[in-house]
Amino acid sequence: MKQNMGTIDKVIRIIIAVIIAGLYFTNVISGTLGIVLLVFAGVFVLTSLIGFCPLYLPIRLNTGKKK
Repeated sequence: MKQNMGTIDKVIRIIIAVIIAGLYFTNVISGTLGIVLLVFAGVFVLTSLIGFCPLYLPIRLNTGKKK
């Protein structure tokens, strides 16, 4: 699996995940919407840690450094 995410992309995803988690755990968002957003936040963190986003493959997007 080749990495296709750059540093800025990873940082933005982690920031969004932290904001979503904060809103969920302070009960600003709740219910089904809160759970769905929390799952998305988990996916954002996971893809940031491994540096690969499968949704980038079909559109051939690569935010990493050019070699």
